[in-house]
Amino acid sequence: MAQPFHFQTRIRFIDTDASGRIHYTAMFRYFESAEIEFMRTLDISYLKHDFALPRVHVECDFRLALEHDDLIDIELRVAKVGTSSIHFAFRTLKAGELAATGSIVVACMDRKTQRSAPLPDLLREKLRQASANHVN
Repeated sequence: MAQPFHFQTRIRFIDTDASGRIHYTAMFRYFESAEIEFMRTLDISYLKHDFALPRVHVECDFRLALEHDDLIDIELRVAKVGTSSIHFAFRTLKAGELAATGSIVVACMDRKTQRSAPLPDLLREKLRQASANHVN
């Protein structure tokens, strides 16, 4: 199995609730930040193409409390490259302990027609290579 892509960051105050813990919806922004940095390593930008990659499914399970200013490591793996979608899997670690797991599925969409479209060959190939190799 390929080594995951690693993204390190801290829990921002703005992403916490009144108890000082991360608001459950904010975890998706952290997953997305890891995803964007991963795609950057593949020289892929979401805004410079005639396709878009909207989220069609997201999930997250929390195992430990994540609080303001906690240093977290997010591991990202390309779990599946389909004909017109990508499934990313995430593990969030806090001090080496599993704090959250999640996944995001993005679907390829033609920007002009706003309809589902096959993943471009170059994108598919880069993702398949990344899922088989160490990417960072």
